[in-house]
Amino acid sequence: MSALLDALAAEFHGEGARREAFAAALASGLPTKRAERWKYTSLHALEQRTFTPSASPSVPVDATGLAGIPAPRLVFVNGRFDGALSDERGLPEGVSLRPLAASLEGDPRETAFLARRFDDTDEVFARLNAAFAHDGAVLRVADGVHGDGPLHLVFLGAPAAADVAWHARNLIELRRGASLTVVEHHFGTGGHAHFGNLLTHVHLAAGARLLHARVQHEGTGATLIARTDAVLAREAEYRRVDLELGAGLSRHELNVRLEGGGARLLANGVLLADGSRHLDTRLCVEHIARDTSCDLVWRGLAADRSRAVFHGGITIRAGADGSDARLSNKNLLLSEGAEIDAQPVLEIHADEVKAAHGATVGRLDETAMFYLRSRGLSVADARRLLIGAFCREPLRAPGDAALVTMLEARVEAALAASVPA
Repeated sequence: MSALLDALAAEFHGEGARREAFAAALASGLPTKRAERWKYTSLHALEQRTFTPSASPSVPVDATGLAGIPAPRLVFVNGRFDGALSDERGLPEGVSLRPLAASLEGDPRETAFLARRFDDTDEVFARLNAAFAHDGAVLRVADGVHGDGPLHLVFLGAPAAADVAWHARNLIELRRGASLTVVEHHFGTGGHAHFGNLLTHVHLAAGARLLHARVQHEGTGATLIARTDAVLAREAEYRRVDLELGAGLSRHELNVRLEGGGARLLANGVLLADGSRHLDTRLCVEHIARDTSCDLVWRGLAADRSRAVFHGGITIRAGADGSDARLSNKNLLLSEGAEIDAQPVLEIHADEVKAAHGATVGRLDETAMFYLRSRGLSVADARRLLIGAFCREPLRAPGDAALVTMLEARVEAALAASVPA
């Protein structure tokens, strides 16, 4: 057994379904590079580490990073709810937002989503989450309710006496005809090397519309394993943008099932790897019902000795006629020592569908650089201009001007700090 699993076993005290999930995780162990879904991401360094369990917030926290995040918001410090930093004012009527720890003390039906099983051998982190998660956000929106402004979920990494392992579980549930905007933030307030394991469930009922932005800018010593599982009913729409800008090792899986006729997914993102960081994003979209659509636009950049990994998988099931699926993944290598691995995968088992997918890996266009240099721009300014334009297309997906402006500012700041001149 690995040192990581040994340390977790020493701290485990769960019963029932939690014990079953943990036993399954111990039996399979951490996935190796021989597992197809992990072939580009090594967990050897992680499995040799040990962590202490995350406790209720008891460490001093620099809250300056929250100044630009308005209410309503829930804040979790090292995976645990922090009531002092949270602010639930302004929640619309019909919107319920609670920490999971509080929901666990109420009606068991409110936390029935925790009973989901994960049977694939390489779903170890989902099993660990099922075994250990006692906190997170539970967000429910009633039928026909429309939220005016964004609701913020903040996951803050803060230095502690020892490296911490935290496991959190989120539920975002919009019922029939509801709509809402959710912004998910991940960032650090100081040097730490914690391990975070986050699993989010998104359930959209018929006609529901969710706009979901996720900004991951954790500290360079952090390890963050995240997974989002979304299910869309008839005519539901899920729009999301992911910015992967931080952490030493980051892995995010986005799994979306288009189960209702006419369901729509628009999921865009930007991967920015620098230093020696490793960023891994895996999309798995299943068209199950007729006349469903997905549009995926992703941009990746890798500088220094970093590595960016992108897997874009689309499956159109038998009977999902009329589906429209599109994937565009373009990547820029900014340094000789950087690496980018791109895997576009398209499986079609239905007739009368539209589908297009592709991935490219290249360098900055020398002709475009020459043109900008001939107009008086320095090399550094020309590079920044071209790279900024390269990243801009995915950020337009939300259609919300204020949100787009925020996302563009985050990307520009990250580029200024990490992209070589």
